[in-house]
Amino acid sequence: MELKIRMGIIGMGGIAEGHIRGILQSNDAELVAICDVDPYTLQQKGAQYSIAKRFTNYRELLQCPEIDAVSICTPNHMHYPIAREAIMNKKPFALEKPVSLNEQEAQELKRLADEHGVTNMVCFSYRFKGAARYAKWLIDQGHLGDIYHVYGQYLFYTSIVGNKPLLWRFRKELAGSGALGDLGSHMLDLTRFLVGDFQSVCGHTGTNISARKMLDSERMGEVTVDDYCHFMAKLDNGISANYSITRCAFGRFNYQRFEIYGSKGGLVYHLDDSDTLEVCLGDVYGQSRMYQKMSIPPHFQANQMQAFFDLINGKGDGLAATLEDGVMNQRLLDTILHSAEEYKWMDLKGELG
Repeated sequence: MELKIRMGIIGMGGIAEGHIRGILQSNDAELVAICDVDPYTLQQKGAQYSIAKRFTNYRELLQCPEIDAVSICTPNHMHYPIAREAIMNKKPFALEKPVSLNEQEAQELKRLADEHGVTNMVCFSYRFKGAARYAKWLIDQGHLGDIYHVYGQYLFYTSIVGNKPLLWRFRKELAGSGALGDLGSHMLDLTRFLVGDFQSVCGHTGTNISARKMLDSERMGEVTVDDYCHFMAKLDNGISANYSITRCAFGRFNYQRFEIYGSKGGLVYHLDDSDTLEVCLGDVYGQSRMYQKMSIPPHFQANQMQAFFDLINGKGDGLAATLEDGVMNQRLLDTILHSAEEYKWMDLKGELG
């Protein structure tokens, strides 16, 4: 019988809850330590989950010999230093997206992880949706024929609800980007997961709410990231794509829609409370212009944290994202932002480090 992987979580904000659930649901791991810079949050979460090992310093957690692996669930600007420290301590890690603030940091993490042989996973969570995996299987099996077009939407209302102050997500030096990195990174990864790599992009970004109240005063501070990003892309094999990403979509909560059209069929992946897949395959359905909602076969269902434990145990299915995918994703984010600044198409260049 294999010993359980002793997990630590660094950063106890909202995203950590999904990691905690995945650990508690798995027979392969146990939660033994948590870390957060806020002592109150640390005490509250420690009591809630009966965790005795509590740290305010991530280095101390990573140096603890009673911890085998970690989840990194902090704000974006801390991803790079914490992941680097995890590598130096030979701790496998599941890292929230985006990997870093820029491609240079992402490349450095990949190089170090490769050199030190440290298992890693980047948490592009929608790879584990049954509908996304079923869509990938249908495409890989040729049921859609040659892929022509991809249309993606990821719409949220988080920037316009609740009169939010100048949180870290609205500051470029802490977040790297706004809606693009927060939501668009998922769209970019899903595209690569389903149909292939990008060749060039052309982006347009903007900020609807340009100033917000400071956290420590009544003064207003500048928002330095994008509230929305719309972009076009050219992919391998002549695929053309178009995306709409915003955190200012009134009434939309985690609204995600993906449409893929090919020479033999089309499919619609839709996430908005439920995980569904609609398909139109072959001449009969095509002639009738009918899209049929499909039930997802059970074996396409997957769990993100279990995938991480499987990677550590040498049982990965090859579908989880790693730092290699994270580097490419960060390159795309950087290039789309640069394209928007320059008002022109830009190519994706260079080999991965």
